[in-house]
Amino acid sequence: MIPTAPPATGVRTPWQRLPARVRAALEDELGAPVVHAVTQSGGFSPGVAARVRLDDGRRAFVKAVGAEANPASPGLHRAEARNAAALPDSVPAPRLLASYDDGAWVALAFEDVDGRQPEVPWRAAEFDRVLDAVGELARAVTPAPFDAPSVVDTEAESFRGWERLAEEGAEDDARLDPWARRHLRSLAELACAWPRFAAGDTLAHGDLRADNMLLTAEGRVVFVDWPHAVRAAPWFDLLVMLPCVRAQGGPDPEAVFTAHPVARGADPRGVTATLAALAGYFVRGSLQPDPPGLPTLRAFQGAQGAAALDWLRTRLGPALP
Repeated sequence: MIPTAPPATGVRTPWQRLPARVRAALEDELGAPVVHAVTQSGGFSPGVAARVRLDDGRRAFVKAVGAEANPASPGLHRAEARNAAALPDSVPAPRLLASYDDGAWVALAFEDVDGRQPEVPWRAAEFDRVLDAVGELARAVTPAPFDAPSVVDTEAESFRGWERLAEEGAEDDARLDPWARRHLRSLAELACAWPRFAAGDTLAHGDLRADNMLLTAEGRVVFVDWPHAVRAAPWFDLLVMLPCVRAQGGPDPEAVFTAHPVARGADPRGVTATLAALAGYFVRGSLQPDPPGLPTLRAFQGAQGAAALDWLRTRLGPALP
């Protein structure tokens, strides 16, 4: 049985508790003071995530973090600022309005999109909207509109999950799925082929989940949070998204993937190898200690890993009983 993913939540800091220098600098960049702020709960990023209203009536979405909340988070905010500034208008993403970086704190202000996250467990009609939007996104960003890093480089280490677990002697780790323990070295061998198939020149979001999407009343799907953008195969975003969808009550990933237009022409061996690498990333990540400010991340990775592993067993069938 695939575990249900817990809510994607980090430890939020209210706008009012930002250091005064950070608030003042961002307000100066925006051209007006913030008069009202509402903290948003979805998403893993620690620090501030708030919808704000300025005294001239304009609205913005603000996110800000310091290294004390999580040492890796300021770097992710910096990457998001670079990527958001480079996205063309054809990409359904919020526009970057302002940014601030003093070396310790990074703050970003985006266009505030009037929308909501998809319901989870997933509703069929909303999932169909998202699937259509994922296809439209892939077409809009092929070839990649800016020189994002290749997924082969960014995930070279993280996609070695099975190999690392084998090196760590995880065949005896009772926390691992019995099938994965039995086939640990075969999974590592299978996954090692992923780079030559997942490479490509489509700009992939790299982290599509329900909490990184907004559905608008006009029928649009807006993709938010772009720190992980990479150049990859056109099917990479869909493959990464589907284990999370499954863990949040969505449909069978194999049926969805094989029927989707972005997967047409994908080498089945390459899809299986990349899925194996992704499953290893989630499974090994779920066994690590909780990172600061992200209390539900490991359980969320565990649910994604279980869904990815179940999908992988479907694809392998009797080849790996």
